[in-house]
Amino acid sequence: MEYKRVRHGTAMALLASAMLVMAGCATETAYRPATGSGFERAGYSDRMIEPNRFMVSFAGNSYTSRDTVERYLLYRSAELTVQQGYDYFILSDRNTDKRTRTYATPSFAGGPYGYGYWGPSWRYRGRGFGWRSWDPFWGDPFFDRSIDVQTIDKYEASAEIVLGRGPKPANNVRAFEAHEVMRNLGPTIVTPKP
Repeated sequence: MEYKRVRHGTAMALLASAMLVMAGCATETAYRPATGSGFERAGYSDRMIEPNRFMVSFAGNSYTSRDTVERYLLYRSAELTVQQGYDYFILSDRNTDKRTRTYATPSFAGGPYGYGYWGPSWRYRGRGFGWRSWDPFWGDPFFDRSIDVQTIDKYEASAEIVLGRGPKPANNVRAFEAHEVMRNLGPTIVTPKP
């Protein structure tokens, strides 16, 4: 009897530690250079257009809010301005994109990514499940609860910035003093843990 309690306690401890590890992985993108490509890209990147003009972007993962993505973009713009030896930057163009992907598990039409032969199918709205698909060869839509549909949203902010020296133009609302931006936003920036 004591042996079963020990095994049960050990199993519960392993389960709890696995859940903590998984929860640690499910965090928003830290402020770091971009990694990955396409939909999986996350982090900041910049590219020089002219000696005082750059294209800057920050892409978040599915846990990163739009506010965080835009804040990290401003911080990267300020940091880049200081690194280049300038005092202020002007946002000449700024944009935030929302990208969405929907995954179904298991996928339809036989392939692991939903590719396969064509066949008749219908879409219907399932309560609590969102839009789902059904075709006559793959089961009953009213009793098939094995399909998990998940939609993932990601934000990416980008801006074209022009760098300048001296005091920022007082009458330009798109001008930011780089050291002020870094001082004010710095405490909210989360960097990767070593």
